[in-house]
Amino acid sequence: MDQARKEVHCEALEDLGLTGKGVCVAVLDTGIFPHRDFGDRIIEFRDMVKRREGPYDDNGHGSHISGIIGGSGAACAGRYRGVAPGCSLVAVKVLDAKGNGYASDVLAGLHYIIDNRRRLGIRIVNISVGSFSRRGMSENSALVKGVNAAWDAGLVVVVAAGNNGPGRHTITTPGISRKVITVGCSDDHKEVEVFGNKMIDYSGRGPTNACICKPDIVAPGCSIVSCSNHPDGYMVKSGTSMSTPLVSGAIALLLEKYPDMTNRDVKLRLWDRAVDMGLPRNQQGRGILDVGKLLR
Repeated sequence: MDQARKEVHCEALEDLGLTGKGVCVAVLDTGIFPHRDFGDRIIEFRDMVKRREGPYDDNGHGSHISGIIGGSGAACAGRYRGVAPGCSLVAVKVLDAKGNGYASDVLAGLHYIIDNRRRLGIRIVNISVGSFSRRGMSENSALVKGVNAAWDAGLVVVVAAGNNGPGRHTITTPGISRKVITVGCSDDHKEVEVFGNKMIDYSGRGPTNACICKPDIVAPGCSIVSCSNHPDGYMVKSGTSMSTPLVSGAIALLLEKYPDMTNRDVKLRLWDRAVDMGLPRNQQGRGILDVGKLLR
């Protein structure tokens, strides 16, 4: 996280004193381990897989994502702290110990977030989850309808572009939604290991089958160090799953500074303040996230 924070210029905002305090981010993933870096900021946990009570993460992916968004770095003297270390977190477990899941559980998680958004103060939904199947690549798919409903409820929905690149039409569902903020990886030219496979140039590319230009924005996703599902532990992961929470964390800072912004305002500002990398639009979207520019 220390390197990723530098690449998106988080240090440029330290004088602003923004931490994401007062902003709640919901994370749909494998759960969350009650790591010291989260302190008392896990305000709700919901398990759609095993219906267990109390936060847990039998995979580690969800804890890693949550650490990128809002880890405080308490267990590492701040080295691997997240983008918004003061935000609150709602963890909704929709994937099992192997990182697999059913669309029905993801949809149930989305419905839970929509129904409880006001009670919990949820403003942002991070979905580093995706499906790539010909049957599900339509804007009429259940997952796309689910994230669209969350967006229409006023939530800022941030979704991974997936790791099926570099071909055209390789954005995963529900990242193909024209409403949500779809995030690709800015440094996928580096070879990394994703789910046990060596990969390069993997970030999902647009356009979608409906000819919508995607992703919307890119952020670093290569060898990101963040919280693990062990006490005071950290681990390295790569992929668009890691790029996505960098953007979610940046949005938490933005909403702390400008709490009256709508989700559409947020999306337009991300587009406007992204830095062009000189790559095709269907690879980089509007460019790479620059937190310093976003908040100035």
